[in-house]
Amino acid sequence: MSNFDSPQITQLLVEWGSGNQSALEDLIPMVYDELHRIAKRYMRQQSAGHTFQTTELIHEAYLKLAKQSDQNWQNRAHFFGVAAQAMRHILVDYARSKQSQKRGGWQKVTLDEQAAISIQRSEEMLSLDEALTRLGDLDERKAKVVELKYFGGLTNEEVAEVLKISPETVKRDWKFSRTWLLRELSNV
Repeated sequence: MSNFDSPQITQLLVEWGSGNQSALEDLIPMVYDELHRIAKRYMRQQSAGHTFQTTELIHEAYLKLAKQSDQNWQNRAHFFGVAAQAMRHILVDYARSKQSQKRGGWQKVTLDEQAAISIQRSEEMLSLDEALTRLGDLDERKAKVVELKYFGGLTNEEVAEVLKISPETVKRDWKFSRTWLLRELSNV
C-alpha cells in the first residue's frame, strides 16, 4: 500500500468517525484503488460462475462501511482491514444463500506454501468462514491476523500497526493460524 500513513486519509477517517458524512465522500476517491485491489483479490478466489462483479463487491462494502459513521478509525490500515472484513462477510452471505439453494457436501479449502487460500466454490468460502470463526473463538487476535493479512492484503508491519502488536508477533500468529487452519480444513 502506498502512502500507508497518509495524513490526509487519516484526517478524513477521523472526521468521518466523528459523524462528518462529507468526509466519507472525500475519502472514497482516495481509497478506491486499494478497495478495488482487495475486492479483485477476493473475486479471483471465487468460482468462474460467481455472479458478483468486483465493482459490485466494492459498492456493497461501501454501503456497509457508510453505515459505520461512529467507527473510531485508527488509520488507513484499520480502514482497509474493516473493508476487507466487510467484503468477506458479503461473500459469505452470498455463499450461504447459494448453499441454501443447493444440496451437496462441503468442499475442502487448501492453503499453499505461500499461505494463499484457494477458494473455488461457495461451499469452500463457508468452510473457511466457519474455520476462521472457530479460530476467533480460540484466539481472536490470530483470526484478525489472518483476515488482515490474507484478505486485506496488509503486510506484517501494517497488521502489527492495526492490532498494536509487534511484526514478530504477527509472524508467529500467522504461522500458528496457517497450521491450525490447514488442520481444521483437512477435517472438512
